[in-house]
Amino acid sequence: MRLRFLLLLLPTILIFTGCAQGDLATKQMDYDETKKMVVDILKTDDGKKAIQEIMKDDSMKQELVMDQKVVSETIQKTLTSDKGTEFWKKSFEDPKFANAMAKSMNKENEKLLKDLMNDPEYRAKMIEILKDPELEKEVTTILKSKEYRGHLQKIITETFNTPSFKTQIQDILMKAAEEAKSKEEKKS
Repeated sequence: MRLRFLLLLLPTILIFTGCAQGDLATKQMDYDETKKMVVDILKTDDGKKAIQEIMKDDSMKQELVMDQKVVSETIQKTLTSDKGTEFWKKSFEDPKFANAMAKSMNKENEKLLKDLMNDPEYRAKMIEILKDPELEKEVTTILKSKEYRGHLQKIITETFNTPSFKTQIQDILMKAAEEAKSKEEKKS
């Protein structure tokens, strides 16, 4: 099919170039005319099929695939440049963008944290930080504060008012009542 397309395109170009040699001043096709002709040919069904076949060719696919090293270096240079830093600062100021970015990275961050939890060196550092007397004092102060207690009370109240929690409590109470009833029947 590609060969057919090329065979169709080649004679057309030869005819036009052959005709142009007779009277160069009046008959020579200029760049725009040639471009329009090629674009028109590519828009035909045969032209589209030829392009599709070319794109299916493995060697062509390899040519189109970008070199990972070049892509990585370009991204790294762009991200670390002054313009790149300014772009990301402005982008993260937009709440919609920041939210979308956070959602897209959620699974990767979760996996990273799970991997870190299994890392003995990371765990040792976390334990060391949590055992710090200064941090312990700060956490205790926060947990004893009026604001924290108010916040905790609000969360507990909201939790009690959710339908799913009410259903869970109701199920637990029903099971407890059934167990108490069965115990009394066994005693009798």
